[in-house]
Amino acid sequence: MITTIAGHEVDVNEEGYLTDMTRWNEAIAAAIAAGEGVGPLTDAHLKVIHYLREQQAKGAALTIRSMGKSGVVTTKELYDLFPGGPLKKSSKIAGIPKPVGCI
Repeated sequence: MITTIAGHEVDVNEEGYLTDMTRWNEAIAAAIAAGEGVGPLTDAHLKVIHYLREQQAKGAALTIRSMGKSGVVTTKELYDLFPGGPLKKSSKIAGIPKPVGCI
């Protein structure tokens, strides 16, 4: 379904995840983050978001465990930055599909 986020028309699925990650930008990320109760986005948030986008582009399987071992962020920091569903929220903000392991 087409919706407008931060002044940009984008296609999202029924859960609000972008269906085309090439349409993502940091303004869209900030708007999604605000809607998810995260933010304002800091450099630490953006570091995680850009890492997730890089990993998605490589086809890597994303898990909280792999994020904690990435060296980008500890598991505790991930939960602090994205409370209430850290991988689910950070993936949505990053404009990538919801990871398979997320409910």
